[in-house]
Amino acid sequence: MSAGTFFKTFNSSDRTTTRTLLHEAIPITGALVSGTYNRTSADAGREKNIKVYSHNMYQSVYDYPYLSSSANHIFDISIGMSPSSSLSASTVTDISKKVNVYNQMAQVLNGYDTNGNIREFDSDGDFSSDGNKMREAIFLNFSRLLVKDEIKKGSFNLKLGVGHFTASSLSQFTITDHSGSNGYFVNSPAGEYGILFASGSDSLLQQSASAGAAGIESGRRSCGLIFYQAGVCVLTGALFQTASTANPGGLIKESGSAGYVSSSYFDAGGRTLRDLIGHTNETGSTITDICDGVRNKFIDLSFNNTTELNSTIYFCRANHNEFNYSSNPTYLSGSKIRVKGGDILTPPRSYVTTVGMYSADNELLAVAKLSEPLRKDPTNELTLRVRLDY
Repeated sequence: MSAGTFFKTFNSSDRTTTRTLLHEAIPITGALVSGTYNRTSADAGREKNIKVYSHNMYQSVYDYPYLSSSANHIFDISIGMSPSSSLSASTVTDISKKVNVYNQMAQVLNGYDTNGNIREFDSDGDFSSDGNKMREAIFLNFSRLLVKDEIKKGSFNLKLGVGHFTASSLSQFTITDHSGSNGYFVNSPAGEYGILFASGSDSLLQQSASAGAAGIESGRRSCGLIFYQAGVCVLTGALFQTASTANPGGLIKESGSAGYVSSSYFDAGGRTLRDLIGHTNETGSTITDICDGVRNKFIDLSFNNTTELNSTIYFCRANHNEFNYSSNPTYLSGSKIRVKGGDILTPPRSYVTTVGMYSADNELLAVAKLSEPLRKDPTNELTLRVRLDY
């Protein structure tokens, strides 16, 4: 440190900030969600990595049997139904819980309109119109362990089966946010979100007769939303319903006179998915049973997470006439500078090994160490770059 100078103040030009996004690929196989661990009667026919709760409002999926100390929570799955849904009725199983789940997720992710009403989920992101509302929804709430700071836009890819989960050949469609990197929305209190689109074979997925119809994009049908910072995926219940005059919102082509999936799309318990979701003249099933049915349709799921690394970079500048002396007691011997070797004509010098960062009241806040000592004397200048990450 230079004579008479103990601290040097940073100027505005001596510091700058940067933001770096780190990404990690997260693959989740269908076997992990449903099929890796043996089912037993004690688990009510469920895998040991699936945790159910007495409140019967959602399921939790783990990467190991959830009672294991090594188990990590992956995501929660639940079902919700809007109070204004045409399927909503007092006779529907768990109706109050389904409505409560929907309202809770909607008020957190969508917020309220100008009249103080909870906004319903909208498959095209337009809250102002009454069309394309998702009033029966499947919620996938991913753990912070996987999502980190957010899901990378444009990286979400989910493959779902349509047929029986034990079938050797399973019809499937793919759900992506392929336009999320440049087509996301910012009108949510939970942050940015994108539209999810379903694509599949022409014989499976119901397409609109008009290429420019709402919810249609290059042969894809909008089928949900993904909230990137919140780590929540919202899928419409119409994913498991066929389109018909009675149910024009279905995404699967007509295969039965009832307007929903026919008997070829039974789940493990022999119930069609119309029974799981619940609709007019049907009581539906519990949230837990619906979650079982949806999990059994998982084929593959992957996305990239994002870790936001913020940095402040300080440029510590030592001019030619600064920091040529040291305050180390061993720097002097008999009032003489030890490193000069008794030669009064030798210029003073020091060796920089540490940079200390101090507060305005001179309290030490951070220390940066150099990999090797750097010589400093009146004939040279140093600029040391110190980065603080947070």
